[in-house]
Amino acid sequence: MKILIALIMFLFLAAFFIISENKLVLKNSEARQEFQKLYFSWMNNIFEDAKNLTSYVVKLDWLPEVS
Repeated sequence: MKILIALIMFLFLAAFFIISENKLVLKNSEARQEFQKLYFSWMNNIFEDAKNLTSYVVKLDWLPEVS
């Protein structure tokens, strides 16, 4: 449950950063569409980075060297 709450807080914090950094006023529809585009682009980057990191970790040789 704590992990879920932390994940939700992380996603909301990211949304607030995107809104503030781009000075978006979410009262009009153009700003909401821009926010949606930026937020999903950010999420896509997060998933791509996680995928790359996971594939790198899986490819590492984790067994100790036998002498």
